[in-house]
Amino acid sequence: MTVAATEILARLSEIRATDPEAVGKALAKRRRRSLLQSPQKSQGGASVFLVAADHPARGVLKVGADPMAMADRGELLQRLLTALGRPGVDGILGTADIIDDLALLGALDGKVVFGSMNRGGLTGFRFELDDRFTAYTVDGIVAAGLDGGKMMVRVADEPEALRTLAACAHAINELSARKLPAMIEVFASELEDGRVRNRADADSLIRAIAIVSGLGTSSAHLWLKLPVVDDLERVMRATSLPTLLLGGDPSEDQVETFGSWKRAMAIPQIRGLVAGRTLLYPRDGDVAHAVDAAAAIVAEKK
Repeated sequence: MTVAATEILARLSEIRATDPEAVGKALAKRRRRSLLQSPQKSQGGASVFLVAADHPARGVLKVGADPMAMADRGELLQRLLTALGRPGVDGILGTADIIDDLALLGALDGKVVFGSMNRGGLTGFRFELDDRFTAYTVDGIVAAGLDGGKMMVRVADEPEALRTLAACAHAINELSARKLPAMIEVFASELEDGRVRNRADADSLIRAIAIVSGLGTSSAHLWLKLPVVDDLERVMRATSLPTLLLGGDPSEDQVETFGSWKRAMAIPQIRGLVAGRTLLYPRDGDVAHAVDAAAAIVAEKK
């Protein structure tokens, strides 16, 4: 842990112990902005670039070969501060613990903030498909003055997946009633030897998109968040909904990862990127450089 990360933790712990109301005050005075407007983008730009930081709440601490990379909260926050301070970064999505820390650090002013809602499907657990809404509620998102809600659904031929679909439909309705965007991360999944496996073929993802797109009583404020798969252009013809790319776990070939994002930006439905571990924990350790490279790709979207 670096000195700066240690200082961040000490500062936050002191505030949380002595003045818990400071969290609400910090969120209340946060300067907000609309989803598709950024001072860094040219007039008429219609893209959005968010940093994802909701992995730890699902028990995902692994990055690459390091199973505990995201376990150091001070280090994670330091990396998030670096990312959020780079030009072209529009905002963040995370659970309340992360969002509250960043609000106390003054890092959310003028940023888009999405609250992550269902984290109960803990990674690697046998109930992973039963993805309960254990994080933000819609009322909590409104009370905190956040700008939208994010949820994840794995479409699979299992009863647990049906419960998650129904819960997501309810959350979409509640967000829509408040004219807040609902961002749905979609996977086509299956059980293999008792473990959840996401299917990467185009046909399976198209079917999952068709199912999720029909959730709720209104799609007016519905956004998708999708993994980059082969034949993505055909996949995206399954929907008219605005879509953000999922960054995913850092791969061995970062050049190819960034290249796939760049190619995808030409698809009309693709409106930007949500990336976390790939940018926060790049192989060379240079967070600012990785974030700047991703921001440049998103900025090309007009």
